[in-house]
Amino acid sequence: MSTDRVPMTREGYEKLKADLDRMENVEMIEVAKRIAAARELGDLSENAEYHAAREDQGMLQARIDALKDKLARAYMVDQSTLPKDTVVFGSRVRIKNLESGEFEDYELVGPGDEDYDNNKILTTSPRGQGLLGKKVGETVEIKVPRGILKYQIVTISSGS
Repeated sequence: MSTDRVPMTREGYEKLKADLDRMENVEMIEVAKRIAAARELGDLSENAEYHAAREDQGMLQARIDALKDKLARAYMVDQSTLPKDTVVFGSRVRIKNLESGEFEDYELVGPGDEDYDNNKILTTSPRGQGLLGKKVGETVEIKVPRGILKYQIVTISSGS
C-alpha cells in the first residue's frame, strides 16, 4: 500500500465510507451465506459453488482493504485556501488540444468524486498529473498509453 496522502472533498470521503460500509455489512454477509450454503452441499474438493464463493470473498476483501487504506490516507481539502491561478485539486480547467484544435474541459477531483461522463477526473490520473501546477497559457505534454497529448491551458477556475 502507498503512503501518499489522498486529497478528497468531504462529499467524496463520505461516499467512499458508504461504499465501504455496504461492502462490509451487505456484500460480505451475502458471500458468507453463499459459502455456507455451498459447504452444505458436501465434498468441497469438487464443489464449484464453494470455490467460486471463496474466490469472490477474497476479491471483496481485497477491495475492502484497498478502500480502508485510501480512507486512512485521506485528507480534506479546503478549496478556499488554494491558488486560483494554478491548476490544483478542485480546479476546473479548459485546455486546447494543440493537434486537433479542440477544447476540452476537466475538473480535477479526488477519489469518490470522479465522474468520467462529466469530465471529473482524478488528480492521480495521467491527465490530472500532467495538468497539476500549470498556469494559463502554459503548454503541457501528457504521456498516455496511446502516445503523447499536447495541450495549452486556456482557463482555470475554482471547482464546484
